[in-house]
Amino acid sequence: MADPSNRQDYHRQPSLLDRLPAAQRGVVARLAEAFAAGGEELFLVGGIVRDVLLERDVPALDLDFATSAHPPSTRAIGQRAGAEAVFAVGERFGTIGFVFAGDQPDATPISVEITTYRAEHYPDETRHPVVAFGQTLEDDLARRDFTANAIAADAATGALADPFDGQSDLWRGILRAVGDPDERFAEDPLRLLRAARFVAQLGFLIETETAAAMARGAPNLARISKERVYAESAKLLLGRYAGHGLDALLASGLLPIALPELAPLAREAIEGAPGAFREKDLWEHTKRVVERAPARPAVRWAALLHDAAKPLSRAVDDRGEVSFHGHEAKGADLASKLLRRLGADNATRMAVARLVELHGRPATYEADWTDSAVRRLALEASEPVNVLNDLLDLAAADVTSAREHKQRAAAARIAALRAHIARLEAEHALAQLKSPLDGDDLMALFGRGPGIWIKHVKDHLRDLVLDGDLAPDDKATAERIARELVGRGG
Repeated sequence: MADPSNRQDYHRQPSLLDRLPAAQRGVVARLAEAFAAGGEELFLVGGIVRDVLLERDVPALDLDFATSAHPPSTRAIGQRAGAEAVFAVGERFGTIGFVFAGDQPDATPISVEITTYRAEHYPDETRHPVVAFGQTLEDDLARRDFTANAIAADAATGALADPFDGQSDLWRGILRAVGDPDERFAEDPLRLLRAARFVAQLGFLIETETAAAMARGAPNLARISKERVYAESAKLLLGRYAGHGLDALLASGLLPIALPELAPLAREAIEGAPGAFREKDLWEHTKRVVERAPARPAVRWAALLHDAAKPLSRAVDDRGEVSFHGHEAKGADLASKLLRRLGADNATRMAVARLVELHGRPATYEADWTDSAVRRLALEASEPVNVLNDLLDLAAADVTSAREHKQRAAAARIAALRAHIARLEAEHALAQLKSPLDGDDLMALFGRGPGIWIKHVKDHLRDLVLDGDLAPDDKATAERIARELVGRGG
């Protein structure tokens, strides 16, 4: 391989630095000058180099570098370059973090990580590397996961160091492990999930030997913490080609390890009654819904899980008709348990479970729905967290029928429901869908302590509000109704 210290062996790409966002260019230039003055090499590395070469949108806030300098020198040089803050939490791994102010007074600060060339290895089955500082940039690039991520750009000139021909794989859309793929995945099994995630984000195909090594290494994913599995899975779901990423999980055997709740879904091909139109395969349908849904975490997770309980709910009657009664409620429970197992935050978990539970409701909308019926749906979609807009987006994404007339009819129903909700919002009819009296009001009114009686009264008053028979701010009428209800033993 070419000697990375020999700049003439690098592919020249002077325009790479010019394609960075302006704020980043300024920070790169300051650091390049400071490291050159200190007699040290500095290269821009990581996803930003890959994404600039692919002409993808580049986040404007983070920069990663590799350097010949050791941590004490890195810290001193970074401070001379004008860093506002220094973080040394990763110093034992050779990483020093910096924060640089933007060029404008109100600009968002830019985070920078600069890491000494490394040649780490993993001596056991934990993910804790033994770090040895490398001597050359090639040492550093050789430890990276995929050739597309093993390209570096000289911070001063933009010249590219590409000892593993990552650019060729980029242009062909190939994801290939650096060196021996079995070794790369054994070093860090999270790379198995990262491979599927890059497929989802970039739309690449996995090179044959790399794919085979993924299948061989799949059982090692069980060693990775649930939090890291969740983080990578979430990134995969947000990818433009998320369906391809999900197929990569399935083909490699990673799916039943990372997301075992989905294994039955992937195996099921659901058919209608004999002689009738063949229903869509659940796995193919799920992938399409995920990709059609807006790239927001709760919506994408709900798209992935909205039919996950169908294999558990499938029933066939005497006429051969297939049904999935109750799959929404079972799916909500499955989604909640899956996300809790993976360590998702409570807000996301509750939102996804609610979306899965309600995902079929918008598709039942008809022109004769009353305002009260729409208000009830809006209320259900706002407790315990507000998912109304996400629910409508999920329902629209769920329209994947192969029959064009069915697609048009379903899409028209969702659009009509959106319009109905928009009208009620314009009339402020969705502003306060709750009882005019809260628990404190009721306890003070009756001189009674807390108990289930409060819920009964509040639910009755809320229903009157939903039906339009009680104004949400009419406390006097609400008190009269509450007295009548409690007097009857309600």
